Amino acid sequence: MSTQTTTQIGDGLPAGERAHPLRRLNADELRRAKAVLAGHGLVDGQTRFTYVGLEEPPKQEVLAFRPGDAVDRRVRAILLDASSGAATDVVASLTRGEVDSRRDLDPVRDGQPPVILSDLEAVDEIVKGDEGWRAAMARRGVTNLDLVRPCPLSAGSFDLPGERGRRMLRVLSFVQDHERDHPWAHPVDGLVAYVDLIERRVVELIDAAELPVPREQGNFDDPAAVGPARTTLKPIQISQPEGPSFTIDDDEVAWEGWRLRIGFDAREGLTLHQISLWDRPVVYRASIAEMVVPYADPSPARFWQNYFDAGEYLLGQQVNPLMLGCDCLGEIRYLDVVLPAEDGEPREVPNAICLHEEDTGVAWKHNDLFTGSAETRRQRRLVISTFLAIGNYDYGFYWYLYLDGTIELEVKATGVVFTSAYQPGSRWATEVAPGLGAPYHQHMFSARLDMTVDGVENAVDEVELERLPMGPDNPHGNAFTRRATRLARESEGARVADASVGRSWHVVNPARRNRFGQPVAYALYPQGPPLLAADPQAAISRRAAFATRHLWVTRYDPAQRYAAGDLPNQHPGGAGLPEYVAADREIDGRDIVLWHTFGMLHFPRPEDWPVMPVAHCGFSLRPVGFFDRNPILDLPR
Repeated sequence: MSTQTTTQIGDGLPAGERAHPLRRLNADELRRAKAVLAGHGLVDGQTRFTYVGLEEPPKQEVLAFRPGDAVDRRVRAILLDASSGAATDVVASLTRGEVDSRRDLDPVRDGQPPVILSDLEAVDEIVKGDEGWRAAMARRGVTNLDLVRPCPLSAGSFDLPGERGRRMLRVLSFVQDHERDHPWAHPVDGLVAYVDLIERRVVELIDAAELPVPREQGNFDDPAAVGPARTTLKPIQISQPEGPSFTIDDDEVAWEGWRLRIGFDAREGLTLHQISLWDRPVVYRASIAEMVVPYADPSPARFWQNYFDAGEYLLGQQVNPLMLGCDCLGEIRYLDVVLPAEDGEPREVPNAICLHEEDTGVAWKHNDLFTGSAETRRQRRLVISTFLAIGNYDYGFYWYLYLDGTIELEVKATGVVFTSAYQPGSRWATEVAPGLGAPYHQHMFSARLDMTVDGVENAVDEVELERLPMGPDNPHGNAFTRRATRLARESEGARVADASVGRSWHVVNPARRNRFGQPVAYALYPQGPPLLAADPQAAISRRAAFATRHLWVTRYDPAQRYAAGDLPNQHPGGAGLPEYVAADREIDGRDIVLWHTFGMLHFPRPEDWPVMPVAHCGFSLRPVGFFDRNPILDLPR
């Protein structure tokens, strides 16, 4: 990898710098970003860097890039004045040392900057210093406040009196029996504090019900609670004595015909760029553009629970170091990531991204009756993964590339379910321990798939089963066929999955044909989980409108990167995909982006407590006529 040197505000980057335009920001570049912004009077002692990320050049510029070309490295920053709440959206050039754009944000119209670590840390002091909250805890028999854990949660937007324009969190509390006790087992329910982060005070206290605090502990990491580890499992060893089949150079990965670039963003987390197979482009950029977790409890203390884990909390900022033998097995290659701290300085997370290969069983097989041929080949995949923890939940994001051209994303959800005091007969929660509830909720993700199937100009066909009635062309009633419908405009591109007819969406290149004269294609196969369950008039339905459809198709626009808009934190709603598709642009044979909603409906089980076994969701992209025949006939025996 190239070596960077620290530069002063007027110096620009070193003359020999020829970074790829999508190369991840490094520590020196983050320091440079802070220096440039400070040099233009945008940073003082109260400034918090709530987001800093690479301002990627438009697609055509990147596709035209050749090694050795000069690159204008730019960043986007969302700055917050912690004393006044004023926020600014800035784009600056590290190469030229200039601010290219600056926009003061209106919190009522634009939403608030993301939640940052100092917000979370401030809540403990603010809440525990409030006399009303302390009295409410005392009425519940909770007096040792050193063992109370106020849990700061995003406020949402409900147009409640006095809240418009405030930078807020809502705070539920949990209590510990001792410092190593997991507090999620002991929710202090019915009580919530609304906190103004700028005024640093509780602006409203909702004391809706005095519910018993569940007493049974949930310490899954305590051997005394879970018992001795089983000894009956025999070791499984994974060995690649000649090393892995992939190579990685300056974030560019090559493996069995696949080539791609790895990125990482403070908001989106792991991103993949310029994915190609045998030098044929497939996906220009793949990312998680948003994630929301809406809850079902309508009680006065909990109706507001819905969290945008990407836009409000920043997925990438929550990434965890991975541990060999635990998170990844085999011949592993790790990548560190550098992220901006809220003071603008870089912080490094070691082993944040894992690359390895996995054998996944039989790739193809046939024992022939007539020739006696008996052939079997094994499948394997390249795994690019990362894990992050957001409060009580942990999420693993696993991108898979297969030898046969398949691309998959699997999300693994684990951790601890969010808890409540269980009330007998509750319609909104499962009892997972005596008196302890786990509210019903959803995990809804939006994958942004900027497609380039054999080129930039693509189209989408909705393909599904068509059942045929008996008649002259179907006298015995056994016939069925395939129906393909071209999506012509953005207004037609908001679609719902339908497993009953095997609905899929084929991204075709009308200008590129296979040997049968068919346009080459990659198909998106959805799992088709339930869409957003809230009423269409609910506040969350306005703010998370992306989750009301399984598919959206938009024309490419480099400024349209997030499914729920740039700043979903306390945004009133309507931003993101509804705003993007309002233009109703043509999408047939154009530069297009697919936005795929997937996820999980979670009615928690007793088996999900005290720590939840991994649950899975995701989707796959598979070649359809992209090749003229099976592309893995050449696999060795």
